[in-house]
Amino acid sequence: MKKVHEYSNGELTIIWQPDKCIHAGVCVKMLPNVYKPCERPWITATNATTEQLIEQIDKCPSGALSYKRVES
Repeated sequence: MKKVHEYSNGELTIIWQPDKCIHAGVCVKMLPNVYKPCERPWITATNATTEQLIEQIDKCPSGALSYKRVES
């Protein structure tokens, strides 16, 4: 079974699939305040706007990062 981790900022849930990650570093380069590989949890979704997160996730080359909107 593949691992899936979820991180939310209240509006958006980031979905990370580590098995797909190729460690290109696009996430860390674009949003270093959100993605901190040496920390746990390594994603702090509240450190960026929903729009910034979406823009970055859409550029993930492996598809390891995706998102879903939080239903209210």
